[in-house]
Amino acid sequence: MAKNDNKMLNIGFNNGVVTSRIIAIVNPSSSPMKRLREEAREKGTLIDATQGRKTRSIIVTDSNHVILSAIQAETISNRLCDGAGMKDSDKDAKEQA
Repeated sequence: MAKNDNKMLNIGFNNGVVTSRIIAIVNPSSSPMKRLREEAREKGTLIDATQGRKTRSIIVTDSNHVILSAIQAETISNRLCDGAGMKDSDKDAKEQA
């Protein structure tokens, strides 16, 4: 069986995104990002992972999904660069064994 090398990035509240699918992590306050959010909502490609909190970052994926997070864009970017996201299930299983 082939090993799954997809890493999950923690975007807050135990929500994760596959790192290889991320195109951009942006600040939601600009007008173009507000339009992007509304267009995604209309298309049905918006994923709200804020748990009812204020949106602090928008993540755009290669499948044109737009993901809202309550974590600052800079924090998510740092997690992505540092590899401090969620561990993949294969590593978790090895650590528990």
